[in-house]
Amino acid sequence: MPIMRHSPTRSLDPGPGTSIATFARDYTHQFQIKGHAHGSDQLVYASRGVMRVISNQTLWVIPPHFGLWVPAQTHQISMTGPVSMRTLYLRSGIAGLRPICTVLHIRPLLRELIIEAVALGKLRSRDSIENAFCRLIIAELQRASPVPTSISLPRDPRAHAVADMFIVNPALRLPLTLICARAGVSVRTLERAFRRDIGTDFESWRRQLRLMKAVEMLTSGRTVKEAALSVGYQQPGAFVALFRGTFGTTPKAWVSALQRLDQPSHR
Repeated sequence: MPIMRHSPTRSLDPGPGTSIATFARDYTHQFQIKGHAHGSDQLVYASRGVMRVISNQTLWVIPPHFGLWVPAQTHQISMTGPVSMRTLYLRSGIAGLRPICTVLHIRPLLRELIIEAVALGKLRSRDSIENAFCRLIIAELQRASPVPTSISLPRDPRAHAVADMFIVNPALRLPLTLICARAGVSVRTLERAFRRDIGTDFESWRRQLRLMKAVEMLTSGRTVKEAALSVGYQQPGAFVALFRGTFGTTPKAWVSALQRLDQPSHR
């Protein structure tokens, strides 16, 4: 698995007189960017492909049409398939967003603004056009809808090993006792580790993982039935109920709403 040895560093942060700096690069399947941090806030967006970001024992999946808001903190990124990454580095605090990582829906206007900003290279505060772009980007970030596509990871290495098995295959049907035995941990100890490190039981964590994986599939064009079966539900109805309880609507209605938002306005 290729790993980036020259991680992005503070050299990519906005310099004097610059409000937003940019970075663009294409990556191959399973490429990894090792843990690094910036002095600026960051919007990680892929115009193509799916990314996974880990920071502070939390995993975020960033499917197409979404980006991850990353305040100045250490994080690492891996690619699920070929990825075209387009990143904005904003001077710390200028966006006025909460200082926590958040997956955001990237609407068409914001997507075009990101592409234009990358083409310009940087947005300078004293250039009237570039400053207008900056203010538009900030306004769009502030109105972007957050999406709960993240899971926390246990710090206990044995519990983490069990979590990794389900991250690789959320539909895994082996008995939990057998999976725990392979990781060298008892089911009871596993549950204690999840409650201590994450604040929830293992089964609740697995439901959130399945939801996160299903969102990735739905936004990539898979049907509700395909997504439900792929993450381990034998009947789509159980998955639809979980999705409705989290998003307040059905998977089909949610995807349709996203598609409408992604359509250009004809007004």
